[in-house]
Amino acid sequence: MKNDKYEGRKYILSGIIILIFIVYLSQVFSLQINNSEKYQSLADSNACYKKTVYPARGQMYDRNGELLVFNKASYDITFIPLEIKGIDTLELCNTLGITLDDFSKRMQRVMSTPGYSKFTEQTFMSQIPDETLSVFQEKAFSFKGFYTRKRYIREYKYNVAGGLFGDIGEVSPKHIENDSYYEQGDYIGKQGLESSYEKQLRGKKGLEIQKCDARGRIKGKYNEGTWDTLATRGKNLTLGLDIELQMLGEELMKGKIGSIVAIEPETGEILCMVSSPTYDPVLLTGRDRGDNYNKLYSNKQKPLMNRAVMGTYPPGSTFKTAQAAMFLEEGIITPQTAFPCSNGFVLNNFRLGCHSHSSPTVLKDAIATSCNAYFCWGLHRMFGSSKYNGTKDAMNKWRDYMVSMGFGYKLGVDLPGEARGMIPNGDYYTRHYGNYWRAVTVISISIGQGEVTLTPLQIANLGAIIANKGRYITPHLVKGIENDTISADYLTPKETMVNSKSWDEVIKGMRHAVTNGTCREANIPGLDVCGKTGTAENSKGEDHSVFLGFAPMDAPKIAISVYVENGGFGAKYGVPIGALMIEKYLNGQLSPESEKKAKDMSKKSIYYGQEAR
Repeated sequence: MKNDKYEGRKYILSGIIILIFIVYLSQVFSLQINNSEKYQSLADSNACYKKTVYPARGQMYDRNGELLVFNKASYDITFIPLEIKGIDTLELCNTLGITLDDFSKRMQRVMSTPGYSKFTEQTFMSQIPDETLSVFQEKAFSFKGFYTRKRYIREYKYNVAGGLFGDIGEVSPKHIENDSYYEQGDYIGKQGLESSYEKQLRGKKGLEIQKCDARGRIKGKYNEGTWDTLATRGKNLTLGLDIELQMLGEELMKGKIGSIVAIEPETGEILCMVSSPTYDPVLLTGRDRGDNYNKLYSNKQKPLMNRAVMGTYPPGSTFKTAQAAMFLEEGIITPQTAFPCSNGFVLNNFRLGCHSHSSPTVLKDAIATSCNAYFCWGLHRMFGSSKYNGTKDAMNKWRDYMVSMGFGYKLGVDLPGEARGMIPNGDYYTRHYGNYWRAVTVISISIGQGEVTLTPLQIANLGAIIANKGRYITPHLVKGIENDTISADYLTPKETMVNSKSWDEVIKGMRHAVTNGTCREANIPGLDVCGKTGTAENSKGEDHSVFLGFAPMDAPKIAISVYVENGGFGAKYGVPIGALMIEKYLNGQLSPESEKKAKDMSKKSIYYGQEAR
């Protein structure tokens, strides 16, 4: 007697098997019939050459529409390992101007690259000279499996701002691993804006599928280009940079080590960023890029280092402006508060020196004459105030004010490698001195010395904060991206802990410094410049010369910092350089007298070594 239960299962299993068989047959039919032409053609590497089409990178313009960075066509020699058949290796080497040994080394390098495949296009030689390209193309039919590939290298209208623009070079295995966009032999932004805005600048690759005959010769587009995709060029960048101001700044800093940073206070756009010594950006293009990079890297004056964002320095007396604003806001002083100066700050057996000037002095005069004692007394009074729960609590309040002004942390500029500087807090000193430190122990921070360090960008941003009376927008180089928007960080104002009334008093002191104090050389008729000098102590040599300023006083268009290593008093290098930069930007040109000053300044060299640009 049959078991109906098992009889039913037999039919169900048979039905499932038949269904699977039908699905399998339909898939085979689809692959072999409906898509046979496409898959057969693309799989046959002897019949088709799949060529990557590289896009042109986006160009860069200055704030006035001046073209700065653009592209020049270049060609690589590539090969597909599986297609190399019966070539005369010696003839190929002679055509490309290389030796057989070089040929072997290049092949070995390619085959040892992670991700290597004998089925895909590999880079054999990059950026070959035009004359070599012509000879190769005439003989290309003899070198089956070898091809040419069009690429783009960077060109520059001006030989300035190398550290800002950055450069492009071949991708590393890590780049390929981290981003599927890249393949062996691709280029990527290595430094500067080329790196920061790589995804916007690089564009989108295209693909061409070409027919080849039995001898490997290209016979045109496969299927009339039906499956080709177009490359899309990268997006153009508009910078806040004023290229004429940048060129003047680099000229003024010749023979000197240091930086100039200028910012438009209202927008946070960087008008110029000079790091000296610098280098011609053309040096990091073409086939000599590697050799030139190594020379720049080994240069003792470190031209590859962008001191504006990577250098950390004591800000010296420019820092007194931040102290003044904080003391006023916390009620430690009023504009009329006067402190004595006995050629310095003297308390019991402790003394911190100062230059000779009238005493006692009020805030406005203290800023104008750059009195050390005034700001030491201010910090001493703050740390002794009953409004704080001891010295450590007062120290941390001090720290909070400084951080609100953009110190102690990275500002977030759109360049790689930004340093944060140093703003100590109470715990820092407790670790070093236990519980027995007091105001006198740390008194030098009130005049921008001791443990305090800032970048030149942070000093310039302080100028923008003062000009804006307490707010700033994160400094940035790119003001616009084609068909895109810049980061919201570069559009959103940040507020400090100090209100506008307190900053008004600081501004009065800075204007007084220009009309009757240490910044007299910046007193340009009609521009109402406000300034503050700094002479930053340097344990390794001459003091550093520093200037912080902005103009015009009532409608600021430019804030600027100048930092000249080993330049001595702030009035020696910082002020005259800052004044020339302000005049150039606001007036559009220098007066004949200022032109002469600029030429004289560019001839002054204070290198301790002689490795100059």
